[in-house]
Amino acid sequence: MPEGLNPLYWIVIGLLAGAIAGWFVPGRERNGCIGTTLIGVAGGLVGGWIWTELLGRDQAGGFLGALLIAVLGSAIVLLVLRAVAGRD
Repeated sequence: MPEGLNPLYWIVIGLLAGAIAGWFVPGRERNGCIGTTLIGVAGGLVGGWIWTELLGRDQAGGFLGALLIAVLGSAIVLLVLRAVAGRD
């Protein structure tokens, strides 16, 4: 997540990222609004870590950059959750 963003923005980005990732990852999700937000926030953390630590990039600039990275991270989180839970 970009520095200086209010935690409320993190929650909004998380909700959007979790919902968008749910559209791209096949299968049916029953997480609800809170679960989707938590997946999105976790995805933002995972995506941000991959972006900065593994790829060696600077932090994403602005809302759209953070959203894109959070969506990619949320898709990874959803795939891992499905693998662990044994759902399709």
